[in-house]
Amino acid sequence: MTTSPTEFGQNNAIAYEPEDLARLFNERANAGDLDGLISLYEHDAVVAAGKVVATGHNEIRQFYADLLARKSDFPAAETLPAIRNGDLAMTFARLPNGTISVETARRQADGGWRWLIDQLKIKPRQADKAG
Repeated sequence: MTTSPTEFGQNNAIAYEPEDLARLFNERANAGDLDGLISLYEHDAVVAAGKVVATGHNEIRQFYADLLARKSDFPAAETLPAIRNGDLAMTFARLPNGTISVETARRQADGGWRWLIDQLKIKPRQADKAG
């Protein structure tokens, strides 16, 4: 099931390219726009962050409500070009602290893109300095 861009209000622009999702996420997180964050995800999306797995809008809403209550500054991520296959795209973002996120996005009937899988907080292994 997909969500129309107007379901969450007129001020929430949709992502016309999969790479737009990270920018919109950053803008909405920094604005404390919980509804705007949720609108970036399909209704049955999955967000995994460390030991937390949130499935569907209700659980994702709770996850981000908790996050926004604890954190008010979300630095912009470096986004890499998406890998596309038809109406699916894999997106990537690297935060200034080196943490990486990998997402799967799907093109919606309205032409916009929404995430259906979001894997946050991937921490790359440090290179072995002895070798």
